[in-house]
Amino acid sequence: MNTKDRKRYDKHYQQLLKCLKLQGKADVTIDSYSRAFRRVSKYFDCLPEKLTQDNLKDYFSALVDSHSWSTVKIDRLGLQFYWRHVLNIEWQWVNIVKPPIIKTIPDILTVNEIERMIASARMLRYRVFVLLTYSLGLRLEEALALQVGDINAEKMQVHIRRGKGHKDRLLPLPDLTLIALRKQWSSHRHATLLFPSLPKKSQCIKDINKHMDRGGTQKAVREIISSCKIKKKYRSTVYDTALPRTYLNAA
Repeated sequence: MNTKDRKRYDKHYQQLLKCLKLQGKADVTIDSYSRAFRRVSKYFDCLPEKLTQDNLKDYFSALVDSHSWSTVKIDRLGLQFYWRHVLNIEWQWVNIVKPPIIKTIPDILTVNEIERMIASARMLRYRVFVLLTYSLGLRLEEALALQVGDINAEKMQVHIRRGKGHKDRLLPLPDLTLIALRKQWSSHRHATLLFPSLPKKSQCIKDINKHMDRGGTQKAVREIISSCKIKKKYRSTVYDTALPRTYLNAA
């Protein structure tokens, strides 16, 4: 891109982020749609608004070969959002690509496999994180975003805020999970966060205002699964938490 196009690109990108925020999109959606905008811009080295229908056919054809259908669908939705809310033009090219409707049965980890995962986690924070997500059936973002005030030890409940569909819900809290969360919190004693990001050099824990990185946590859990030689995808599910307390011992 030349200097003029780069300035327009930056302007459109910021407008896209603003529109996504004003539409109340979840953080993960904002990240996915903005990535779609960046990806197609990089592919053609030009503003997406300059792309023709044939350009987009070429783009999605290449994307089908290199990425999953889930990514293809997200990119289509992201570009459609950009056309509609930033360019104020109805995107007429939805039928360029139609991801197939695939119904799959998710991989369900057994209690034994989850026990092996918890035992294999070398860091306490990941050990507790695995126990938490599987004992409550939480999504990754829901578990990371949990705060101290969301845990009601008296009623043995966990308040999940703004989960899927921006809905709150209350979940029963197993005894062992409560013990694990207390042990995790005592390792850092952050005022609000249960899973704060690691402090940098000379940084005080009380100054941290972000939870553990999403990508870093996903990578850590996948490495744990790989080390256990479990041939299943990382996916949380509810199960009866009846795990030995020795798994909570710090590595």
